[in-house]
Amino acid sequence: MWRSKERKARRAAKSREGADAGLQEESWFNTMDGSAEPSVAAPGNGGPWTTPVLRPLAGHALRRIFGTYVAARAALGIALVLANALMGMAAGRYVSAPLILCGAYAVQALIWWLTDEFRMFRVLQSARWQWWMTIGVDLVIFGAIHWIDPTSPLNFVALLVLPVLMAGILTPRLPALATAAGVALMLLAAAGRVYGTVPDSPALMSQAGLSGIGLFVVALLAGELSMRLAHEERTARDSRERARQQAQLSRLVIEDMADGVLVIDRQLRVRAANPSARRLLVAQAARCPSPPFSLRLHPGWLVLADEVEQAFSRGTWPAAPFDLNILLEDSTRRALHIRARFTRSRTEGNDTTPADEPLCVLFIEELRSVQARLRQERLAAMGRISAGVAHEIRNPLAAIAQANALLEEDELRPDQRRLIRIMTDNIDRLRRIVDDVMEAAPGSLAPSRTLDASAEIASICSEWARTVGLALGSASRLQVLLPSTPMGVVFDPDHLRRVLVNLLENAIRHATPAPGGVRVTMTTSDDGAWASLAVASDGEPIPLDVEPYLFEPFHSTRSRGTGLGLYICRELCERHGARIDFRRHDERHCNVFEVMMPRESLTSAEGRLVL
Repeated sequence: MWRSKERKARRAAKSREGADAGLQEESWFNTMDGSAEPSVAAPGNGGPWTTPVLRPLAGHALRRIFGTYVAARAALGIALVLANALMGMAAGRYVSAPLILCGAYAVQALIWWLTDEFRMFRVLQSARWQWWMTIGVDLVIFGAIHWIDPTSPLNFVALLVLPVLMAGILTPRLPALATAAGVALMLLAAAGRVYGTVPDSPALMSQAGLSGIGLFVVALLAGELSMRLAHEERTARDSRERARQQAQLSRLVIEDMADGVLVIDRQLRVRAANPSARRLLVAQAARCPSPPFSLRLHPGWLVLADEVEQAFSRGTWPAAPFDLNILLEDSTRRALHIRARFTRSRTEGNDTTPADEPLCVLFIEELRSVQARLRQERLAAMGRISAGVAHEIRNPLAAIAQANALLEEDELRPDQRRLIRIMTDNIDRLRRIVDDVMEAAPGSLAPSRTLDASAEIASICSEWARTVGLALGSASRLQVLLPSTPMGVVFDPDHLRRVLVNLLENAIRHATPAPGGVRVTMTTSDDGAWASLAVASDGEPIPLDVEPYLFEPFHSTRSRGTGLGLYICRELCERHGARIDFRRHDERHCNVFEVMMPRESLTSAEGRLVL
């Protein structure tokens, strides 16, 4: 009863160990299975003759060898009892010393084999236990049987090979050789004890010597094979550990990828899908099932499933990416940009095992994001080219302006002065275009600094109002509402002036002549981390078809505009960690451009100009 309960407890513990190991081996691709074996202690420093071989016994292979050894001892004990009993019956001796020893050996071997602790290698945790509980018992009993009757018709010398063999496998090399030496000395002593009293005594002594030499060879070969097996197990365990670490690293990398990744098998089952892929397949990521799931689960995915199925049939996938539209569960369509690869080519061989099955790996991006990235790359390239062209234009433009100024100094007719004025206006326009292009081009960044936004904006608005001839006050077209306390932001004063003046010029150009047609306000975000500068106008609402292109370069609704104003504003804001956006309001000031600047504490109060 107690043994049955004990066995159940052990099986439950083993199941828990397997479950824990399965959790440890879980990887993103769910292909790693099994449990990690116990670590193997490093060899000692006693040289090759004291290299511990028993320590790798935690491995499955040597554990199986020991289990086979215990079972073989039980079978051998029964065979010895039967053989000695038959010989005794034939000789008329029913009880003899060898029979008693063989019976005792058979009993203890059967007990150990039937006991889980020994058969499952649970209590043998050291070389000493291993030697005394198995090998030592075999040596004593087999040696005693041979000592009692060295000339027995049964060759008990062959029995001594078993403990020597297991000593070579299960113990360090020095104890194994000591075991072989002890057995060899015992054989020589047994032969010497009966030397001269039996026929062929010299042959018996020679046989004992040769048997001793053979036992040394068996111990050495068994030790070498055992060390080789232990080394192979350590290598396999290390490789499995490296594979597990690589799988964990791949999981971390793939889960953080902006691109979606799908791993699909031949049955169109999605083996793995990172968060980005799940967000792209459905309108709401929470509705996407967790892998594994079928690619035919949702009707909107059938077009993708058909493409994957055809690729498996062909054995290859088109090298070039392709675009695909899928239908989401909310009846909207999403355009995807897809690249695909196979983990193994169909031409490499026939699929014979599940591990050989090729998998299709899809890299998915939203087509809109791909197009935006390409557009940004084109804009960056165009900006660099434009900056180079603008730089080359500066010198001839300066020469033209100087020549035009010299012509203006001469006595000219009215029609000639009109031509000179046209040339001057266009030279100034070209100079502004060149300055805008050079400002928008990537180059050295002006360092950001902490400034008082309230004072800086008040000064810029006041100076700009005087420049354009606007009187400040309640009846003015420009209304400025700023906080009375200093507000520290991170920006460059010259760049802030450039951004605000550009927004003011656009606003006053489209605003009505009514007082307060242009309004400048400064507020703080709810969390206090951002300062919001808003420039609003009461002009006609910006058309919806124009709104997406407001911050694109070279896009202008005016014939004489360069289309770089708002683009430069956005570039300058991004250089200082700020952002600019357009908001549409339903109230009077319907067109609002908002600049969000990061807040920063001021080290000292700055003077402010109050409007």
